[in-house]
Amino acid sequence: LVFFVHRCSQPFSPFWFTVEPQDTLAIRGNSALLNCSAHSDTATPARIEWKKDGTFMSLVSDERRHILPDGSLFLTHVVHSKHNKPDEGTYQCVATIENLGSISSRTARLSVAGMPRFSSQPAAATAHLGDSQVMSCEVNSDLVPFTRWEKDRQPLELNTRLVQLPNGALVVSNASEADAGLFRCLVENVGASKSSDEAQLQIVPETGEERKLEFLLQPVSVTKAVGATVLLPCVVTGYPAPHVRWMMGDKLLEESEGRVEILGGGILQISNLTEEDAGIYTCTADSGNASIEAQAQVTVQVPPQFVKRPANIYAHESMDIIFECEVTGIPAPTVKWVKNGDAVIPSDYFKIIKEHNLQVLGLVKSDEGFYQCLAENDAGNIQSSAQLIILDHVSSPGTREETAARPREKGPGEEADPTPSYPRDVVASLVSTRFIKLTWRPPAEPHGDELTYSVFYSQEGTSRERVVNTSRPGEMQVTIQNLMPDTKYRFRVVAHNSNGQGESSAALKVATQAEVQVPGPAPNLQAVSNTPTSVALSWDKPLTGNGEILTYKLYYTDKSMGNEQVGYGQSYTMTGLKKNTVYSFRVVANNKHGSGVSTEDVVVRTLSDVPSAPPQNLTLEVQNSKSIMVRWQPPPLNAQNGEIINYKIRYRKGSRRSEAAEMTAGTQLSKLIDGLERGTEYSFRVSAITVNGTGPATEWTTAETFESDLDESRVPDMPSSLHVRPLVNSIVVSWTPPENQDIVVRGYTIGYGIGSPHAQTIKVDYKQRYYTIENLDPSSHYVITLKAFNNVGEGIPVYESAITRPQSDPIDPDVDLYELFHAPYTPVPDPSPMMPPVGVQASVLSHDTIKVTWADNSLPKNQKITDNRYYTVRWKTNIPANTKVKMANTTSLSHMVTGLKPNTLYEFSVMVTKGRRTSTWSMTAQGTTFETIPSSSPKDVTVVSKENKPRTIIVNWQPPSEANGKITGYIIYYSTDVNAEVHDWVIEPVVGNRLTHQIQELTLDTTYYFKIQARNSKGMGPMSEAVHFRTPKCKLDQGFGTCSLLPESFQRAETTMFPKPFNENHLLVIVIISVGAFTIIVVVVGAFLCTRRTSSHQKKKRAASKSSNGSHKYKGNSKDLKPPDLWIHHERLELKPMDKSPEPNPVMTETPIPRTSQDITPADSALDKLLSAFVFYLISISCFSYTMPITCHVTVQSPTIAAPALQVNPNH
Repeated sequence: LVFFVHRCSQPFSPFWFTVEPQDTLAIRGNSALLNCSAHSDTATPARIEWKKDGTFMSLVSDERRHILPDGSLFLTHVVHSKHNKPDEGTYQCVATIENLGSISSRTARLSVAGMPRFSSQPAAATAHLGDSQVMSCEVNSDLVPFTRWEKDRQPLELNTRLVQLPNGALVVSNASEADAGLFRCLVENVGASKSSDEAQLQIVPETGEERKLEFLLQPVSVTKAVGATVLLPCVVTGYPAPHVRWMMGDKLLEESEGRVEILGGGILQISNLTEEDAGIYTCTADSGNASIEAQAQVTVQVPPQFVKRPANIYAHESMDIIFECEVTGIPAPTVKWVKNGDAVIPSDYFKIIKEHNLQVLGLVKSDEGFYQCLAENDAGNIQSSAQLIILDHVSSPGTREETAARPREKGPGEEADPTPSYPRDVVASLVSTRFIKLTWRPPAEPHGDELTYSVFYSQEGTSRERVVNTSRPGEMQVTIQNLMPDTKYRFRVVAHNSNGQGESSAALKVATQAEVQVPGPAPNLQAVSNTPTSVALSWDKPLTGNGEILTYKLYYTDKSMGNEQVGYGQSYTMTGLKKNTVYSFRVVANNKHGSGVSTEDVVVRTLSDVPSAPPQNLTLEVQNSKSIMVRWQPPPLNAQNGEIINYKIRYRKGSRRSEAAEMTAGTQLSKLIDGLERGTEYSFRVSAITVNGTGPATEWTTAETFESDLDESRVPDMPSSLHVRPLVNSIVVSWTPPENQDIVVRGYTIGYGIGSPHAQTIKVDYKQRYYTIENLDPSSHYVITLKAFNNVGEGIPVYESAITRPQSDPIDPDVDLYELFHAPYTPVPDPSPMMPPVGVQASVLSHDTIKVTWADNSLPKNQKITDNRYYTVRWKTNIPANTKVKMANTTSLSHMVTGLKPNTLYEFSVMVTKGRRTSTWSMTAQGTTFETIPSSSPKDVTVVSKENKPRTIIVNWQPPSEANGKITGYIIYYSTDVNAEVHDWVIEPVVGNRLTHQIQELTLDTTYYFKIQARNSKGMGPMSEAVHFRTPKCKLDQGFGTCSLLPESFQRAETTMFPKPFNENHLLVIVIISVGAFTIIVVVVGAFLCTRRTSSHQKKKRAASKSSNGSHKYKGNSKDLKPPDLWIHHERLELKPMDKSPEPNPVMTETPIPRTSQDITPADSALDKLLSAFVFYLISISCFSYTMPITCHVTVQSPTIAAPALQVNPNH
């Protein structure tokens, strides 16, 4: 009820960007506009400010740049020169509502087009008839979109034979005499146009002599965003004229529906790029006598997209909250969090968990505001915001001492409903290194039966509290987890009844234990597999036991689950394991102090066995009257019990008992069985084989060969029908196959054009019954032709015409929008057509497995399959059509798709086949595989020294190549001993969006070794190889306390870095001087004591005045003062908080050491000054034996003495 009231009285404030700035290419001297506008329901409009390169812009007196009323940034004229580029950079707008918060937009890059410069120009060239030639024209990369070509001073019209490449060059292929002339390229629309030199292209007849094949242009590796178009040139000259073909990996590329085209005889163009298009492309030119080839890699990037956006949150103080944020993209986006426009720095209370989620622990009122998740990769950046509102409690309980003296509040005319008094006898019943168990007794005045309790706790020295609630009413104990070892905490307990929260108990201060009493790792851990289901383990007693070993815990995992086993000896046999499975084992010794240090993991694979299950999804595809294609899938992974080395196919005719057999390799999942009889039924079964033997076989499955084969001695007949549906910029074409289905149809050719059907041609698969012709002109008359073809040739065409709609014509309301994007199923002229499966669902099971299920409406209600039909499942990793797909057959209404990529979105569809009849593809279903731990380590680890700070190093690295999910963090291990156990290395955690980290306060002139480990939401990946780095030698600069590099003389003689020992003469001098000085000072002190009382009142006033002035100076100038080297402070000193550093620091710490001399209460008498002088005197003579300048650090436990730093130079 309280929560509901607060929600109603304090609603969330809608606040977002309606327009965000976009990357812009500006022209020098012209105006430029960066759009930005924010929406809010508050009475006060949002104030828009702009940042450039991360810094707020001051636009008050700027006549050239100003903010428009809607928040957009307008530049009246762009300034740009070689040495002055004030407008080029990264821009971001920030919207602020007073007393509410701020949000930041996405970032946008403003680039300024440079002056046109030709790095290469067209040169005179000669081409043979029918051959190819390249005319160069390379300009600034940002000006390529403004480049065009002219021939004989007339604009050149480009086509599939004349192609302009992304670098500006012109490719002329299949040259004809009409191509001869003067060529030049021009750069326009960027101020004054500029043209290149003119070059003559001559066309000469082919002599018939053989010319060697050579590349005029080879493909180069390219990176493009998803949805873009890529051109890979492969221009070859030679005679006989070469044939160019392209391959992606080991697959031959074929032109498909205008998305993949080969232009100009060899230029590969891929439109509407998808993730599946990424890979290695090879172009091969073959003239019959010789061949050459070249390769290039295409990298496809995907801009960040939100899978889950952060949501608004209501919370109370001391609660823990999590803002969720899931993003996808290629490369994996980096995510950072911003609160009210300022970056959130990870700390003990602000943590990045589970990929990119932000966890805030122990909320305080100042945590209110707008939080934004900003995701960025090389392809773009996005942002999403959420608001946090901290609700006020109905009452704020104080401690027991405060509430005992405070009377109960009463309502108007009556006493308020009573809340519980404070819980009694709060004690820490169990204290460990990382957890504390608290127990207590109920309040003396509970005022109710069903009491619940909240435990508030905080680390000593911080004001931020966290809260843990009991799990059920009446429970009076709580275990606080995830504490830091050897750390002091403050606990208090509050009871709740039906009236609300009661009084707080007195604070209980408890310190966790230090982690020093537990055993070390057990050495010599060994694991041996004796049978397919058991592993024998043995180990030795830990070398550092720290007491009697009580038990050993054995932890083991097979990557899918983890378990533990408790033992008391130094060996154990683990039984009931999975066959041929990799297990990892580790042992932890326990003594009376708790669990010790774990051993390193030992990995062992259990022995293999024969498969325990048959192959899956056996299907039979009748190819013709004499052959049947047999397809299957391997047995389930957990039933293979080893590597499958072969498959055995047994088959028989009819009901005969005699069988024939065929063998395939373990990686082959299909086999064509030929030489069969016409119109005969055959039965097949398949079994899998490992080195241990043959597993069980599948059930017998039957199929009947055709009585007769389809005819391919002649071309197909005319398609039986052709229908067109014109839209504004496209025409939907649908058809039915030829009525005579005894003739083989390999596919269909669609021709279309304005007034003539021969302008453009498209070829589609024989199963296809529809096609959408796109990129057409509105209000234009198109003629369309359709022909079926096979290996003999093309059949008789059928013609149709259509006029596209006007540009202003709305979509016909009678047209089903679904049919526009998913063309209708057109039945073939068959008495009983196959209908596609329905209700397709994709259930994600693991990081590499998705189960696909569906229903078949042509089956009985019980969905039982009684005939020889089979289903084909196809899947791909993106939504756009016509991408590379994978397929598998099955005879059931479900299929397990394995071997998928982790954390990847897949799309599935299903079709059914029965004999010669097939259905169209079903509606699609989608599923995203789960993540799994990284399978490779971070790469390119480097270590460098920070400039002017030889004790600080910077570690840099790159993410693992096989992250298998979003990297949420890294752990840096470093040690001076490369062979040390892992648990002895120092660790530094780093958030997942960082690829660099500083490590400070290292020892000088020491070799350190560094390793890095990446983690995602599923766990830790492998460590990188150790990288070593040696810190430099250095000395202390006089008067500054900073470190600088030593001259070479000191590096050659390292012993001079250390103080020399005392000799006898030095010791004698020190004793004599000390005794004499002490006698004199005692006399002076005794005389001074007589006068001390008479002026004590005035001295106290002066001391108070001094203290006040000193404190004021510290507050105003502390940032400019460096801490002195010598601190002598007293026990009553009150520590003051440090000023917030202006430099960003991911780890904020508190220290009891004052930062300036003004932090310490000054001495308030001359006697104190004399005592200080005596102390400094003793320190100075104790340093005389050193041969170098040094700094002495001393703490004197005196209630009155404070002193500045002292540096002693024996040369002085």
